[in-house]
Amino acid sequence: MNWHVLGAGSLGGLWAARLARAGISVHLILRNSERLAAYRAASGLTLVEDGHASLFPIAAQLPNAATPIRRLLVACKAYDAEEAIAQVAHRLVPGAELLLLQNGLGAQQAIAARWPQTRCLFVSSTEGAYREADWRVVFAGRGHNWLGDPQDAAAPDWLQQLDDAGIPQTWSPDITARLWQKLALNCAINPLTVLHDCRNGELGEHPAEVDALCAELSELLQANGLAEAASTLHDRVWQVIDATAGNYSSMHQDVHQHRRTEVGYLLGHACASAERLGLELPALHELHQRLRRHLAARGLPQD
Repeated sequence: MNWHVLGAGSLGGLWAARLARAGISVHLILRNSERLAAYRAASGLTLVEDGHASLFPIAAQLPNAATPIRRLLVACKAYDAEEAIAQVAHRLVPGAELLLLQNGLGAQQAIAARWPQTRCLFVSSTEGAYREADWRVVFAGRGHNWLGDPQDAAAPDWLQQLDDAGIPQTWSPDITARLWQKLALNCAINPLTVLHDCRNGELGEHPAEVDALCAELSELLQANGLAEAASTLHDRVWQVIDATAGNYSSMHQDVHQHRRTEVGYLLGHACASAERLGLELPALHELHQRLRRHLAARGLPQD
């Protein structure tokens, strides 16, 4: 079974390189002919792992290529994912599998609703990677990947391929709960690092803000039926802050590099869920508005 990868950035490149290294057939889908020419000029995708660089001449194609797609890894940003899939939707065979590697929540559900003839697998990843240059991905942090399907608890029969490729994975029977837990962690940490222009560890100087957010996000998790995640959120947030003390959050990096953030799928989704449930979460809503004003002042989208 051939894999197609839509979104040849950091995580998409990391997955594609490891699959190719294991001898698994992979094709990158690049958005236009200029990007395809640049990729071919680079002779492939380079993965830097433990200081060692390896070049993988992975095949690449445009969205309008003729070959059918049976398994598609969607590694685009949450705000780009649906439109990116639309560009290749005519190539999706009935029952095609879409692995959705987006942050936050909202994009996955929209995709599953728009293409009901596919099987949408949600992925929650704690792996770290970044692009050092075009077509050069640095594997920056080992982690894990949880996969699941909210509509079908049965694991697919090809997960061994990920093991063979050195992609750590676990099938999760309740992937939505795991994604909610990650969303809550991100909401408690990332926006504050943007507003205080600081590394994760420097949030130790703002414990009252962090604790207030943890309390409200725990209430939100509880209301969504995630009692266990709610009970451990406060401790997990501070564990993550300590473990990644020297890092800048992904949202901080996006703002620093004047890139659009995924705020709409993180804080935006959390606030919308709270409103639907009739919850009064003033600290969370105030944080959302502060962040939106901060983004607007820098000429960045607020959603």
